[in-house]
Amino acid sequence: MPVFQYRALRSDGAVTEGEIDAGGRPEAFRQMESQGLRPISLRERGGSAAKPSGARPAAARNTKPQTPAAASPPPPAAMKRGRITSRILENFTRLLSSLLAAGVPLSRAMVILQKEAANETARTQWREVHGLVVDGVPLAEAMARSPDTFPRVYVAMVEAGETGGFLDVVLAQIADFQSREREMRGKVMTALLYPIILLALALAVLVFLLVFFIPRFQGIFAGFGAKLPLLTQIIVGVSDALRGYGFIIVLVLALGGYFVRTWFISPAGRRVWEASVLRLPTIGPLVAQYAMARFCRMLGTLLGAGVPLINGLQVARRSIGNQILVDAVTQSIERVKEGKALGPSLGDCRQLFPGSVLEMVAVAEESGRLDQELVRIANVTESDLDRQLRTAVALAEPLLLFLIAAFIGTIFVGMVIPIFTLQDYIK
Repeated sequence: MPVFQYRALRSDGAVTEGEIDAGGRPEAFRQMESQGLRPISLRERGGSAAKPSGARPAAARNTKPQTPAAASPPPPAAMKRGRITSRILENFTRLLSSLLAAGVPLSRAMVILQKEAANETARTQWREVHGLVVDGVPLAEAMARSPDTFPRVYVAMVEAGETGGFLDVVLAQIADFQSREREMRGKVMTALLYPIILLALALAVLVFLLVFFIPRFQGIFAGFGAKLPLLTQIIVGVSDALRGYGFIIVLVLALGGYFVRTWFISPAGRRVWEASVLRLPTIGPLVAQYAMARFCRMLGTLLGAGVPLINGLQVARRSIGNQILVDAVTQSIERVKEGKALGPSLGDCRQLFPGSVLEMVAVAEESGRLDQELVRIANVTESDLDRQLRTAVALAEPLLLFLIAAFIGTIFVGMVIPIFTLQDYIK
């Protein structure tokens, strides 16, 4: 019978080592759990018929309590520091799910992930989480102590998986959700890239005209003592202001941007801004659709993993992102807690859920396939959102070109009009 060498955590928090005879790894894990041990590592040493059945006494092979950092090797010197990107977090989540599904203990899986870390920052973060888990802290709570790395929605889903006993399934669902989120975010950024480049080029051209081009014409007009038209006077005044007070203007704009950003990230400012965005003619519906797709996908994913409806709603509402819509969904969750169906409960949040979606949700809830229908709604909504984004960008490109041409044309006309009057002063 194979002999397994184990390293485990006792109920008092001390680390113990020993050997155990078992027919396989699953049986070895069961024997360790029956003795109240939490596995850290388990490896097969080789069979031996002389070994007694069962585990050796823990006291015989006890070691002194060790710090979590000692359980993992130090980072190599060649590994560079970096930040934990969404791709690194997705790879971490997917690999952790695969290891847990293969029967690897959580602590051992975290050690493996430390070795596979993409950079030193990720290695340090995984080591901190591993240390807390070894100390007996639940995985969700350990992740919640690093909010910059693990978002609240991520932690909430992990907590639901830990509570329900299907952590590997939930982690796989989180990885799939992260992949689709990154894909959708990439599509949005790609759609906005060209308009942003056009706008930056337009601002650069305007600054060049006002700072370097206009002053040359201004000297010509001043030499003839010509009286400039009103439009030309305005353009020349703006040029003088940029050249004389450019640094102060930039500083004031930077400070203003900082204070505006500070106000926007405050609860009151964020609500005002998000409410204003939802009222915009074209952008508002797109934001609402994107929030609905995230909510439906998250809720469908959780329900498919076995999370109860109330818990799934509590987690899914955090994925919406818009506090105005979160408040509306919160009221709907209260009605579901009272025993009402999900479809009618979401009926008051028409800005987020159209009537057709509510009907589909109600029918799916009655037929018992709510999780599948929510994921299908998310897929359809994201496809429609992708088409609308392309259309919006296609309309924005000529509009930006028109605005750029209008600005530059106004400056050109304002500087050319006085040229036609110079002949009067020459005579």
